[in-house]
Amino acid sequence: MDIGLTGYRYSVYTRTARMALDLAGLSYDYREANPFDHADTLVQAHPMRRVPVLHLGDTTLYETAALLTWCDAHRGWQAPPLVQARAVQVGGIADAYAYWPLVRHVFSHGWFRPAFGADAQAGLVVQGLRDAAPVLDMLETIAAEGLVLTPGTLTRADCHLAPMIDTFQMVPEAADMLAARPNLSAWFAALSETRIFRTTRPHWDALTTKEAP
Repeated sequence: MDIGLTGYRYSVYTRTARMALDLAGLSYDYREANPFDHADTLVQAHPMRRVPVLHLGDTTLYETAALLTWCDAHRGWQAPPLVQARAVQVGGIADAYAYWPLVRHVFSHGWFRPAFGADAQAGLVVQGLRDAAPVLDMLETIAAEGLVLTPGTLTRADCHLAPMIDTFQMVPEAADMLAARPNLSAWFAALSETRIFRTTRPHWDALTTKEAP
């Protein structure tokens, strides 16, 4: 079966998909699409013009949880029910509570946009840091339990959360917040040394001003 992935190289969700495909040991053809460029026809693979989209022959699959479920099934992941549930729970927390404060507020306005001269709102960084605190606390509790988000054991939870945490901690105040949660911090430090993390990390220094959303 031919596998393809349409994504945007600076998208945390595209990175999640790439990490999951790598974890499953799957090779794929990658196609770059910029969802912020309405003239980019590749984003039409998703009805809402979003990325990533997984192409499985003549079938397309989108939404991050669906992509992760497919990758888990393909690699035949077996784990106790509570471990599988916790992994899905982490993904739910990432989507529902982490993405906007960590990525769209703190990272986007605290690093991404200022670094390339785009308009940024300092108030959104403050709001994002405030809203991030209870999210990090939830994740710290899960990491402390030791079922998922643990050094040395990769699951869909790592793929789903790591790209968001990685962008978040690029802002100094956010890095301090992460460091204050020892279990979550230890998990991220260990994951940062893995091949699956390093090879999927965007080249932030290659950004151009026109690419800033």
